[in-house]
Amino acid sequence: MTVSSTTASQAANTAAANNAAGTASLGQNFQTFLTLLTTQLQNQDPLSPMDTAQFTQQLVSFSEVEQQINTNTNLQNLIAMQNTSQAIAALPLVGETINYSGNSAPLANGQASFSYTLPSDAASATLTVKDSSGAVVFTGPAQTKAGTYSFNWDGTTTAGTTANDGDYTLSISAVDAGGGTITPTITASGKVDGVSVVNNVATFNVGGVPVPMENFISAQAAQSTSN
Repeated sequence: MTVSSTTASQAANTAAANNAAGTASLGQNFQTFLTLLTTQLQNQDPLSPMDTAQFTQQLVSFSEVEQQINTNTNLQNLIAMQNTSQAIAALPLVGETINYSGNSAPLANGQASFSYTLPSDAASATLTVKDSSGAVVFTGPAQTKAGTYSFNWDGTTTAGTTANDGDYTLSISAVDAGGGTITPTITASGKVDGVSVVNNVATFNVGGVPVPMENFISAQAAQSTSN
């Protein structure tokens, strides 16, 4: 089990590096602007000097851009700090099984747990499980009555072999009596192995599946019923 205990310091270092890079770039741009402006003033026609209003407007415009860049940098740092705090607050969930919005779940110890909700009755519905490469490994019938159902896949493929542990995705094709498409809602569950910040998004690691914390539903185990 891996817990990202260094997330806070890593995020802080990243934010500091980004801020320093942004400041350095802004300083360089400002010096370039001053160099160009000085050169312009030195080479202006004495009989037709640069318009003072235009000169002032250029300075004001650059100042506004400078302030906007600084504001954006500060906002990015605040977002990174917020995501880091969210990840740290979620550390107690490491080792727990969570339910989350999404159709990807890890197959571990012969089980991958999903749940799906049909908003209305279907004339037919089919479950399809794909591996991480997108290849279909299992298909089977799904429930057709409106409601919420659990699907606990044991890793047995349509061909009768046993799938390797890994990340698998569930999709459901359902149509009503008139041939119209029904779109089910799919959730999944799995044990949290760790938490981290990935691309500035606080994320659970669920058996190798990255789950954004905004997709978290509950820490209760999925209800075990047949599909």
